Amino acid sequence: MQTLNETVTENLTLSEIVKNNFRTASLFEKYGLDFCCNGKRSLTDACREKGINSEKIIKEIKNMSSSGSKEEIRPDNWKLDFLIGYIINNHHSYVNRMLPVISVHTQKVASVHGENHPETKKIAEIFASINNEMRHHMMKEEKILFPHILKLVALSGNRDEKNIPYFGTIKNPIAMMEAEHESAGGGMSEIRKLSNNFTPPTDACETYKISFKELKEFEEDLHRHVHLENNILFPKAIDLEERLF
Repeated sequence: MQTLNETVTENLTLSEIVKNNFRTASLFEKYGLDFCCNGKRSLTDACREKGINSEKIIKEIKNMSSSGSKEEIRPDNWKLDFLIGYIINNHHSYVNRMLPVISVHTQKVASVHGENHPETKKIAEIFASINNEMRHHMMKEEKILFPHILKLVALSGNRDEKNIPYFGTIKNPIAMMEAEHESAGGGMSEIRKLSNNFTPPTDACETYKISFKELKEFEEDLHRHVHLENNILFPKAIDLEERLF
């Protein structure tokens, strides 16, 4: 039986490739290919925009099959309730844990090194905005959107007027969440540029180095987090709502 790694073509979208083999997320990270917010682009178009040979990427994906026996993770096959639990327990918990830590570190670096490295002040400012946005964003997901998706899962299929949420179709809050994902992703992309791909300067202190490492890991986690929601959870929730109502 063929695996996705053996059948992948340049016409598949980035999100389709990652949905079928979550390990390819690391490869796309390496080449700066956005598989989350812009995951609907084909591999060809994404590579062309970055000036990368798509055949080279395809070869590396295929090599993943022969590089080890590690089982491919397929979140696309998970049930919605399990997927929501996974997102909360793995990604939301990580974000809640790291937001205050990174905020303290970026502010400290800006305070100490801001005169010689003014970009650190901008980095701290952008991350402060991300900190505020992400906290409110995840609260809305956990208090409003996710419970409604779980309610859809529990419904028998008979329309019940009492179960229609005040926000109408689930597409409305999902569109808002996707816009907020785009904002957070754009902020982290700007930080990556300002930090020269999270590369600390030669005069960086330990906190400086640690903060850049934390920012890099935060962006990588954000990409996987947003991919699971934008490209798997949200489309499935919309499809479920349409089938029920």
